[in-house]
Amino acid sequence: MGKTGFLRVSGKAGSGSSSSSTGKRRLMFYVAIGILAIVAVSITLIPRGSPGLQSGSPFGNLGNSENPAVDNSKEQSIKAFKERFCGDGRANSNSYVTELVLPSECELPLGITVGDGRVWYVSTKHGTLGSYNLSDKKFEEYLIPAWPARSDPTDFNMAWAAKADGRGNVWFTDDRQGLLWRFNIANGTFDSFKSPASNPISFDFDADGNVYLVGVRSKALYFAEVSKMQPGTSDGFTEIKLPLDAFANIEQSRVSSGSVAVDRERDAVWTTVLAFQQKGQVFRYDVATKDIRVFDLPQELNSPVGTTVDAGGNLWVTDHGTNIFFKVDAGDGSMTRYVTSIASPRIYGGESTPPNAYTLPYWIGLDSQGNIWFNQHTGNKISRFDPSTETTTEYWVPTQNELWANCPEGAQICGLANVLQMSVAPDGGRVWFTEWSENKIGYVDAGRQVPFSVAAPQDEITVKRGDSAEIKLDVSSSSSSNGAGSSPSAARMIASSNITPTGGLGDSTGIFSQQSVELPAGGSRQVSYVFTPAASLPAGQYILMLGAENDEVSVLKAVRVNVV
Repeated sequence: MGKTGFLRVSGKAGSGSSSSSTGKRRLMFYVAIGILAIVAVSITLIPRGSPGLQSGSPFGNLGNSENPAVDNSKEQSIKAFKERFCGDGRANSNSYVTELVLPSECELPLGITVGDGRVWYVSTKHGTLGSYNLSDKKFEEYLIPAWPARSDPTDFNMAWAAKADGRGNVWFTDDRQGLLWRFNIANGTFDSFKSPASNPISFDFDADGNVYLVGVRSKALYFAEVSKMQPGTSDGFTEIKLPLDAFANIEQSRVSSGSVAVDRERDAVWTTVLAFQQKGQVFRYDVATKDIRVFDLPQELNSPVGTTVDAGGNLWVTDHGTNIFFKVDAGDGSMTRYVTSIASPRIYGGESTPPNAYTLPYWIGLDSQGNIWFNQHTGNKISRFDPSTETTTEYWVPTQNELWANCPEGAQICGLANVLQMSVAPDGGRVWFTEWSENKIGYVDAGRQVPFSVAAPQDEITVKRGDSAEIKLDVSSSSSSNGAGSSPSAARMIASSNITPTGGLGDSTGIFSQQSVELPAGGSRQVSYVFTPAASLPAGQYILMLGAENDEVSVLKAVRVNVV
């Protein structure tokens, strides 16, 4: 691919105009379900080969057919596509989350990264690389030279990963064409490289700026020496085979790579492979010795997707089939499983959460303070986990699209923002994310004080089956009101556990001494939680996540429970 680059559009960030309201659609349509929920969804709203795009519109010219019935069918299909994938043009923000509507209509943004004072994102519909300047708050978008989805009014091409290298160049994956792209920041041009990994999904840089890559349909790890890479070819890539004996008896179409994370301090590379609902494994490749260590995952952890490495060399993983995120200890291989809060009833338009509702932790990153960040795909939140205190803070994303959830008739609040990717700013002050079906990017203000904190005087207890144990929680208000939530002094008590994949207690029970607390500024309350393990619960150590929430933020503290 030759070096070409085009400045497409620039303008101030704005809220856009509101589109007409849409009717209820009883279709639960998650983009990344099944095997990894990462393969691009095949949408057959209208046949391929439809009229190409006209300037200024992603939907082409509808009035070019001699058959009115065909025209009407296409128009209805495009209307349905726009309703589901283009958002309503509104930036919905709260005390912690700010949204920005993108400058072009229906971009379907996905891969996102932060670097050199700009936020970069890839439009999976238009095939543009967009940037948002953090100083002047202006957008610029550069046309990617080849993007077949541009010519089809209802097509898109998933670009899951975007990262900036040490020179500020922006790299991103191209699922449809099997390419790895590089945008050269100095001259505004693009290079494309053929990916030996089918459906490239994730990549990371080593300490020398070289690339490690995996693809959805390639069950191997690939290394690319950047100095040897040539545009238009796969030169410079080397395959690193993984020991996949554990997947030998599984239908190979269900076996997929997850993601890759480089431990630059220890010159090691981590990656994951999974067969959705069947099997998951983690691999650590030692670059110097070329040894590969295999970490077998429990049966319930069969969707390891997002990966990041902490300062101690341990791997953190999101399981995109449950509510679980977990740590793999690089030394002894032990695993510690944590869970998000239970999915909010607001997602489902009712007063309670369906029993089999998952939050689906997705992509994950590390900030400069060592906090673990990840997005909850169907939990509609961005989460921060502090490993030093084992405390999770969850930030509610204010947009909800009813077309992406099973919303009952008459529900006033229901749906998802479809947050599919995220990126932690280098200074850790903001965490940026894309709302794929809402034509928006957004960020969490990580430095803003949340209205309350949760602590446990005892963070580990022991209880016999048949007995009950009391766990005391100290819920404290921040020193002053910051306008967060329904009231800065009001909080609802919440609990989840790693006993079940959805965060529930199974046959065990737990009850708070009070369901909500009123906190004066700077004040605190102690709340008790009585946990009774079921007689059928196997002996072992479990983690309860206990805390409080309002309409914008949740705070949960991990408490270990040894059941004997």
